[in-house]
Amino acid sequence: MNEKIDAPWLPAWIPATGHALRHAGVHFDAVRIRGVHGERVASELMVCTDFDAGPIVQEATGERNTYFLLPPGTAADFRWPPGVRALTRGDRSLAYVGVPALTGVTWPLGWRSVPSRGVPYVMGELLWEVTGRV
Repeated sequence: MNEKIDAPWLPAWIPATGHALRHAGVHFDAVRIRGVHGERVASELMVCTDFDAGPIVQEATGERNTYFLLPPGTAADFRWPPGVRALTRGDRSLAYVGVPALTGVTWPLGWRSVPSRGVPYVMGELLWEVTGRV
């Protein structure tokens, strides 16, 4: 995405340029799914939401994690299947998630789905349902 996005409602945790690490559990909780499984879940979630799924960040290198960003304090409300990890402030260790800017060079991070005014976060219940069937 290289177009200019003028959206004053966008969350402050999205950096203006490049990418930044954000502490999970503060501005959002994150659900991490690795590799192809994460890509499949993201695709299914996009279809289920008419391509307005909320913020989904993907890594282009390493384990190719996909991060689904939920409202803070909500990821621990669900029993996630094996291979799916909730990252939240309640963890005994600190977890950080890389968040890319909406425009410009953000490699190796990118948006699979951006937050919107109507859908600022991924819906946890829907994500939980999709992870159980994909």
